[in-house]
Amino acid sequence: MSDTVTNPSIGRWALIVDDHPLFCDALELTLKSVADFTMVRTANSLAAALDELEGLPAPSIILLDLNLPDVSGLDGLLSLKRKSEKSEIIIVSSLTENAVINSAIAAGASGYVPKHSSRSTFKEAMDEIRAGNVYKPGGFVEGEDSAVDTQSVERLSSLTNQQARILHLICEGKLNKQIAFDLSIAETTVKAHVTAIMRKLGVQSRTQAVLVAHEARFTSLLPSED
Repeated sequence: MSDTVTNPSIGRWALIVDDHPLFCDALELTLKSVADFTMVRTANSLAAALDELEGLPAPSIILLDLNLPDVSGLDGLLSLKRKSEKSEIIIVSSLTENAVINSAIAAGASGYVPKHSSRSTFKEAMDEIRAGNVYKPGGFVEGEDSAVDTQSVERLSSLTNQQARILHLICEGKLNKQIAFDLSIAETTVKAHVTAIMRKLGVQSRTQAVLVAHEARFTSLLPSED
């Protein structure tokens, strides 16, 4: 596992991001039993998770569901990686398709554990990641198709926080002038960011950038209820 910022008063801690309270409770108990975390916190949305990270050292582990109320697909993973670069992120999801697992790993997930896995499976995942490896669930077939183009995922992960925010607003159909107002920056700054976004994504238009962003959500594979 990569080194994380430490604080003697906190030690190694973990963050669970899932909108199901009972599952969060069960997972919190599991984490405390299989690893030496001094603190485990929970968040029921991406926004709440980002709030939890403010003012604290990077958690050793973030356990993330793919389908949250305010984000879906790889959006949450990419956002948390930008926010907490030194944290290992494990996807914990009911989706077990090889395409989804491949996509999450391509986006930088340190592991993928199916929901309702046994306690021993979570311990195995923790041990594997601490050894510097990527944990993949049993039955996973290496190299099978991905739910998204892996190059697109890598390009999306290269966006800065500000560029990601601007791309999100572009996806909402907002013009540069509106984005400038929303973010309290100059319109010329927005234009420069849009140019940089398109260059990083390897696209020629805003429409193509939106398509790349939407692909990362692979909403066709996500259940309406998780």
